[in-house]
Amino acid sequence: MAVTTLVTDDLADGKVAEVFADIRETRGSDFINNFWRALAVDADLLERTWLEIKTVMTGPGELDPLTRELIYIAVSTANGCSYCIHSHTAAARAKGMTDAMHAELLSVIGLAGKTNHLAESLQVEVDKAFIA
Repeated sequence: MAVTTLVTDDLADGKVAEVFADIRETRGSDFINNFWRALAVDADLLERTWLEIKTVMTGPGELDPLTRELIYIAVSTANGCSYCIHSHTAAARAKGMTDAMHAELLSVIGLAGKTNHLAESLQVEVDKAFIA
């Protein structure tokens, strides 16, 4: 359960209503998820966060939209954010992630976690060839 009020559409006005409208337009969906509804208790925070997400996740770039979602899932897993794991897995599936791709992603995430812990616990010095 959220530790703050979730702003419903009937309570959204001004800047919050504008951001909600932009989320709907950008995503081509009428759905506003609970993350945005929770952030809406602070209209400025909602606006800043949406602008950054919109820019990074939907703006032009070298990474395709599915790859961006896969990275988001991996980072969310590393950070232990269940909400983001669920929401970005749904977004990745909508962008074409198959069950086989998801399984492979989980293998990579698991392996990276394991080797990260091993390298950190062993305090392995970074090879000079890897330093830019």
